[in-house]
Amino acid sequence: MIEARDIHVAKGGRQILTNLSVKAGAGEMLVVIGPNGAGKSTLLSVLAGLLKPDSGDVQLDGRDIAAISSRELAQRRAYLPQNPVCEWPISVERLVALGLGPTLPVFGGFAPSQDAAISAALAATDLTARRDQPATTLSGGEFARAMLARAMVATPDILIVDEPVTGLDPRHAMEGMARLSGYAATGKLVIASLHDLTLAARHATRILALKDGCILGDGPVSQTLTPGLIWDVFGVRGELRGQGPHAAVDLISTD
Repeated sequence: MIEARDIHVAKGGRQILTNLSVKAGAGEMLVVIGPNGAGKSTLLSVLAGLLKPDSGDVQLDGRDIAAISSRELAQRRAYLPQNPVCEWPISVERLVALGLGPTLPVFGGFAPSQDAAISAALAATDLTARRDQPATTLSGGEFARAMLARAMVATPDILIVDEPVTGLDPRHAMEGMARLSGYAATGKLVIASLHDLTLAARHATRILALKDGCILGDGPVSQTLTPGLIWDVFGVRGELRGQGPHAAVDLISTD
């Protein structure tokens, strides 16, 4: 269970998050939606324990996340930022292996269990053929998939991902979201920010809608992605059709 209580964050004199509280637990696929500048990335950084709020606190299983050692936190949760970069020409295999963090050997090869985990993560993200290729030579979409593999390779209890399918072609975006929701279904907690409302509707167990650093909606897909909320959050007319894997959000107009 991760819980943020009365979170306030300000940057450059601007309030980014205001009096925000949210709780999520194992088995949930919590998708955070909102327009650019709504505070989604800031919220995810706070929940990951990477950004200390100006006030309020985050609890992980009843413990203040700020009091948990970086090593233990790295073993419990993985975080994938928006627009990650890799400046060193390490192999894709090594890039993914970095997700093993505290258990990764400094020198030499991988343990059999580590090699198996890396191979599985590469296969799941359609990157087996790129295993020995320098990560700096991947396309943008391939690199995004490699970073998702890195985040998931150690099977953390909590996976926090910021815009994980940005830049992916339709097939890999759909496969990536299916993998994330499937991961949550195994009893893990997945928190993801998304701009694609149809993918959010198909895979979320719960939607958290932000605007101007405040929560405008929080609940199951059918109760949250209403025409009224879509208008209030994004300023466009839209409606949800279907449910589950057949759900889609039709955006109609800005009038």
